[in-house]
Amino acid sequence: MDTGNIDPPPAKKNRKISLKRLGKAFLVLAVVSLLNTCWYRLDEDNYAVVTTLGSPSAETQAGLHFKIPLIQNVHMVSKIIKGMPIGYVPGDNTTIPEEAIMITKDFNFVNTDFYLEYMVSDPIKYLYASEEPEATLKMLAQSYIRDTVGVYNVDDVITTGKAAIQSEIKEKLTERVISEDIGLSVVNITIQDAFPPTQEVLSAFKNVENAKQGKETAVNNANKDRNEKLPQAEASCDQIIKQAEAEKQARVNEAEGQASRFEQMYAEYEKYPLITRRRMFYEAMEDILPELKVYVTDGATQKLLPLEHFSADAPETEHAEPETGGERE
Repeated sequence: MDTGNIDPPPAKKNRKISLKRLGKAFLVLAVVSLLNTCWYRLDEDNYAVVTTLGSPSAETQAGLHFKIPLIQNVHMVSKIIKGMPIGYVPGDNTTIPEEAIMITKDFNFVNTDFYLEYMVSDPIKYLYASEEPEATLKMLAQSYIRDTVGVYNVDDVITTGKAAIQSEIKEKLTERVISEDIGLSVVNITIQDAFPPTQEVLSAFKNVENAKQGKETAVNNANKDRNEKLPQAEASCDQIIKQAEAEKQARVNEAEGQASRFEQMYAEYEKYPLITRRRMFYEAMEDILPELKVYVTDGATQKLLPLEHFSADAPETEHAEPETGGERE
């Protein structure tokens, strides 16, 4: 039976054709997707930062632009002016005490709400010069706000001095942001509201300020006490050391003198032992005899007789007659 010319079943042919068509469709879809990633559109409100193997470059012209797939990446950065509230939450106007409450020149508390407007001036530095450029900008703004409000009286902050305060803060903040070079620029900063804080918040902040002042006073008093007592302690220490050194030197000199006299006496003893012994005996007697009482007797006095009662410096005593039993005949 000849089987060489037998055709495959129609079902198998259709399956092969379907797989080929499906493969072509996937290939076409992949090519279209790849071509689609080769282009990006830039509008007027954004910058495009293109990174080629990690090296960034900026594109500012609006329109359709080409990029190399898998090698170049595109990051969009907005050109629109943005706003940053300081001291309050927008919408419900909730005050943030740690940002809003400040101390004025005349030592009063004032609640000030600011609104900062800014925009991106350099998209590359905005993305890569600082990890959080908005947080850095807010920190700088709060610092200059407090410094500036602190040189005005509370009446100026609440009423007539707002324009001058805003202008001064903007000038200082703009210069600092330029020097920091974080890719942002200050557009404007305005005081939204300024009013005295509530009594509860005011009392809390006064307690904090009083605690700080009490701490500073305690530290200053401790430093003053230390500065007063430390020189006295050092002087006393020096005096004690000098006295100890003097006493040590005196004892050393005395010991050396005694040793020198002993050596001289020993040398004399070796030369004239008999004379030296007598001299030493006489010197010892000169030290001992003045403390003794010497009595000279004729040898007939009873040895047990207490002679001290008969000495010149002994107290006088009355001698009573012995009693008898009757008259002597």
